[in-house]
Amino acid sequence: MATNHLEQVVQIPINSIELEGSLALLTQTQGLVVFAHGSGSSRFSPRNNFVARILREAGIGTLLMDLLTGEEDAVYQTRFNIDLLTERLLLATKWLRGQQHTKDLVIGYFGASTGAAAALKAAATEGPKIGAVVSRGGRPDLAEEALMHVQSPTLLIVGGNDDVVIELNRAAYARLKGKKQLVIVPGATHLFEEPGALEEVARLATDWFKRYLH
Repeated sequence: MATNHLEQVVQIPINSIELEGSLALLTQTQGLVVFAHGSGSSRFSPRNNFVARILREAGIGTLLMDLLTGEEDAVYQTRFNIDLLTERLLLATKWLRGQQHTKDLVIGYFGASTGAAAALKAAATEGPKIGAVVSRGGRPDLAEEALMHVQSPTLLIVGGNDDVVIELNRAAYARLKGKKQLVIVPGATHLFEEPGALEEVARLATDWFKRYLH
């Protein structure tokens, strides 16, 4: 179990603004997972922070960052602007590749809700440079045509009681061309608040990233 890690708040320059993130790097790791939060969420999301902690315990670095400023997140249309979220994620990825401590790490994306669409669109742009993508209760369907261009191994995780999102994920899954898996967590709703549900998400995500982030 990896516990030695350096955690710091970072300011990521994105065009004319700076977005804040929490970067945690372990003393020995080859992988770094960037979290793309969904609409109305932030890097303080308790669910994503739980998953991030489990990833770090498995030896994987994490970056939890806000893709929108507080003012932008207050605007409903901006929350669902997948192209804007994708651009921010790509610029953050570029920034990581320019930093001394992260330039050699294989990057993966973990997306929730609308953040999953941004993660998949960014992965489609980056090609094989993105080691893996995991979607939790996501809206991969919003990545639209980009889905067929994703080369990164992709895991879609959906709650068994999240009926509408299950169908949206199944449709998106059918359009993915590369390595892929769709896992439905029995009895879980959209936010995976049921006992053991989020733990199962973290386990699935950790196994996926450990397999593909080398």
